[in-house]
Amino acid sequence: MAGKACPANAFLYNGTLCACNPGRFFLNGSCSLFDAPAGKWGISSDVESTRTFLTTVLPLDSIKRVTQSQALLLEATLVALVSWLLFCVAIRFVRVDNGESSWFRIRWLISRLDFVYATKHWLDDRMVVRKRKTELGGTLSVASWILFVGLLSALLYQLITKRSIEVYRIRPANAPDLLEFVNDMEFNITTISSMSCSHLRGLDTLVTGTSGFIDYRVFPLSTYVNYRCYNTSRGPTISLKCNNCQVPRRDHYISWNFVDLPNEPATAIGFEFSLTAKDHGDDTHVSYVSGTVESSTNDTLKTFRGPDLNILKIHLFPRTYNNLHNLKLIQPLFHEFIPGSSLSEASDLMSSLQSSKSGIVNTTLYVSYLADYIVEIDNEKLNGPVTFLADVGGIYSISVAIFLYLLWQCEARFKKLRSEDSVMRDIRSRRRAQRNWDKLKKYVAYTWGPGNLDCSNISSTQQCNLTMDSSSGVGFLHKTEQNSVPKATERAKSRLAGSTEIQKGSQSPQ
Repeated sequence: MAGKACPANAFLYNGTLCACNPGRFFLNGSCSLFDAPAGKWGISSDVESTRTFLTTVLPLDSIKRVTQSQALLLEATLVALVSWLLFCVAIRFVRVDNGESSWFRIRWLISRLDFVYATKHWLDDRMVVRKRKTELGGTLSVASWILFVGLLSALLYQLITKRSIEVYRIRPANAPDLLEFVNDMEFNITTISSMSCSHLRGLDTLVTGTSGFIDYRVFPLSTYVNYRCYNTSRGPTISLKCNNCQVPRRDHYISWNFVDLPNEPATAIGFEFSLTAKDHGDDTHVSYVSGTVESSTNDTLKTFRGPDLNILKIHLFPRTYNNLHNLKLIQPLFHEFIPGSSLSEASDLMSSLQSSKSGIVNTTLYVSYLADYIVEIDNEKLNGPVTFLADVGGIYSISVAIFLYLLWQCEARFKKLRSEDSVMRDIRSRRRAQRNWDKLKKYVAYTWGPGNLDCSNISSTQQCNLTMDSSSGVGFLHKTEQNSVPKATERAKSRLAGSTEIQKGSQSPQ
């Protein structure tokens, strides 16, 4: 970059040119660090399904990350269990108000939920076993079922997601087996820099074998793969594609370099790469390896420049997926990165930029084919129906036993809990009797009417409007009814009294 004033984190060389400090490159007019992702490597150890329409529209990856662990189900179970127990403990401190409050009705409903421990409460030795439903039993019964349902959900999740395991078997490979592996492969490597494809040189040769050995060969690269270079915002990208590729028996070396251009030096600060392979007749699965190689090591920023090679080692080995209809894939694996010439001091980089001898960035892709063995992958089921039933029974027994022990401890230490069922039944019975009594009073008031009552003979402590307490009883009703009869009835009573006196006189001794 030419100019009188250089941007931040840059220096001036050759009097008029600017260059970024080691570990930085020009991006949008400023010297920027390479923002490598947190996870530098994205290596597939298995086959991955290719993206479909749903994976593009819906956030299935985010949903999968949220639900990929049993911890979420167990945490939800724990939250529900603690919330239920705290609620039941809180309402026990609320006044029952002789059974008239709604809180008492809630506590009564909780006691009706005692369907697990109804016959397991504290009982005296001489008492016959009888079915009881207490508030504590209802609380712990629901708690045991919350725990059981939560653990059962976690078990079902485990059975669905891990109902089988992958079994890897390795067997020696022979030539006919290797001929069956026909894959479409694509390799992309981006040199993170301010360069472009115009700096590229030497991408036209493929070397197989080892130099000095009998299997050493040099071929034109175009006879094996289709290659091209295209520019991106991060730098030039080399793309290598091979259709109907078979597994060769020798190692491959592909080299290229970037050279200085007038006022445009050859420098790089890192590499991004990705290698994918898929079966030529199956486009639904793909194996891949991708990653990032940074120039910084031990918090020291570096810039790649010089004659030494930057080598990326990739291993390829054949895999047969018997669980996927004998799918045959070449699995890539990133082995290591061997850094080449690099500079970490601004003064050293300035001297290199002012010299034409080191104006080069050499890169070599080393592909090693591990074709001596074939990995066969198959699935084996972990659980059968008997194992599932045994797991469910064990979960239920544990859920019941935990809260049964808690029930016994509470009733043994707090004696009033032993009779809380009878206390609640008594409160509910009194409340029911009061409601029936109120209905009876309303019936009497509606039948005879409070206006026809004669209150002259009723004491001040009694009321004519029939708002009597339960202690007055039916006798008070009879008294009130007698005081409210019409005058004709009173005359009948007087005549009846007169006849009675006459009868008594006739029975007197002569």
